[in-house]
Amino acid sequence: MKNILIIDDEPSILVALEFSLNDIYKVQTSSSVPEAFAILENKETDLILLDQRLGEYDGLEVLINIKKKYPYIPVIAMTAYGSIESSIKAMQNGAYYYITKPLDLPGLRSLISKALDYQILEEQVAYLKQELSGKYASSIIIGKHKAMANIIDTVERIKDLNVNVLITGESGTGKEVIARAVHYSGERAERPLQIINCAAIPYNLLESELFGYEKGAFTGASVSKKGRIELAQGGDVFLDEIGDMEMGLQAKLLRVIQERKISRLGSEGDIDLDVRFIAATNKDLKEEILKGKFREDLYYRLNVISLHMPALRERKEDIPAFIIHFLEKFNKKFNKNIRFISPEAGQVLKSYDYPGNVRELENIMERAVALSHDETLNFSDLPGELVSNVNTDLFDNYIITHIGESLREAEKKLTLATLKHFKGNKRKAAEVLGLSERHLRTKIKEYEDEIPEGEIFSDRENNS
Repeated sequence: MKNILIIDDEPSILVALEFSLNDIYKVQTSSSVPEAFAILENKETDLILLDQRLGEYDGLEVLINIKKKYPYIPVIAMTAYGSIESSIKAMQNGAYYYITKPLDLPGLRSLISKALDYQILEEQVAYLKQELSGKYASSIIIGKHKAMANIIDTVERIKDLNVNVLITGESGTGKEVIARAVHYSGERAERPLQIINCAAIPYNLLESELFGYEKGAFTGASVSKKGRIELAQGGDVFLDEIGDMEMGLQAKLLRVIQERKISRLGSEGDIDLDVRFIAATNKDLKEEILKGKFREDLYYRLNVISLHMPALRERKEDIPAFIIHFLEKFNKKFNKNIRFISPEAGQVLKSYDYPGNVRELENIMERAVALSHDETLNFSDLPGELVSNVNTDLFDNYIITHIGESLREAEKKLTLATLKHFKGNKRKAAEVLGLSERHLRTKIKEYEDEIPEGEIFSDRENNS
C-alpha cells in the first residue's frame, strides 16, 4: 500500500481527504510545515498533496524545498483560489499537477493513481540512466598503461566540449567503449547517441540512414523519415569504421559537418544541427588519403581531437585487470562462482599476444567461464588454439597440450622440452623419459625437420 502525505493548514480538509483515501492508501497528515518535513525524514512517502497557502509559509517555497531534497516524490499542488499563474509556477517548479478546491474527489483519486505510475517510470528511467552512465563512464575504463591514462585524461577534458573526435586503433581495442565514454560522461549524456557502422551498411542504404528522406524521394519512400544524424540532435553521432565510407558520401558528410545543417533526401530545406561527431577507424587515414580513398578535408574536420587505442599486446600490464573484469561479467551471465585462476591458466592468459585484442580476450574468457565446472578456472578450460600458441618457455615444469591434439604431437613436445631442460644431455633426458638413448636419438631424427631453427640437438654426446 502506497504512503501519501497531505500537508494543509485546514483541519477539515485533512480529515476529509484522509477519510476519502485511507481505503486505498496509507495516509499521513500534517498542518505544520516543520512537522511535514519531519515525517518525510522519518517515514517512507510515495506522494504528497500540498496546499499552496500554509499560513506563514509560501506553498511554492515549500514545494521547491521538497523537490530539492526528495526529487522523485510526486507532488500534487492544491489551491482554493484557482489561480492559473500560481498553478503554472507550481508545475514549473516540479509539481506533477495541480487541483483546485473544492476538490473533486473521484478526479483526485484518478490523478493520484497516474502520479504514482509516473513516479515508477521516472525511477526506472533514472536507474537506467545511472546504470548506463556508470557502464560507460571514463572513470571505469580499464587500463593503467600510460597511453590509456592519457586517453582517460583527454576524455575527461573534452566530454563537455562540442569538438569532433577521431578514435584510431586496431579492431577489438575498444574504440566504441571510448566513444560511449565521451558521450555518457559529459553534458550530452541526457541526449541521444546514434551509432552507425559505415562498413556494415551498403552505400545506397547508408546515405538514407544518415540523412533521412522525404516521402516520394525514391521508389519505396512512402513516408518521410528522419536520418540518424538528425535523430542525434543535441547529442552525439558515432561513425564507426569511417574509413570504409564511399567518397561520394564523404563529400555530403563534410558539408553537414562544415555547415552544421542537414538536408533530407528529396528535400530542398535545411535543418540546423547541434551534433558532435565521433568517428573511429582501424585504417591509417593518412595512407587512405594518399591512395585517394579518403578526403583530406574530411579527415581534418573529424580529427580535431585524436585518440589512438593501443593494441592489447602493447599494454600487457592491463591484461590481469581485464581478466578479473570479464571473470566477474561472465560469472554473472552464466550464474557461476569462479573465484580463482590456476597459475598455469593465468600464465597463458597473460602471455598470449591477442591479435584480436580485448575482444578476443573477452571471447576467450566467456568460453572458459562457460566450460569451467568448479571454483577455479583451469588450464584445461582454455581453448586449444590459445595454448598451442604459447611459448613452452613460460613453464618450468609443464608442457602445453590440449584435447584433440595427436599423441605424436604431445610426445614430440614432451621429448623436446625434456631435452631442452637437460640442455641437450641425451642420457639424462632418456632416463627421465624412460627410453633408451638409441630410441631417443631415433625420435630426435624423426622430429628433426619440425624442430625450430637453433634448437636442433646434435648426435654428439653431451655429458655435462
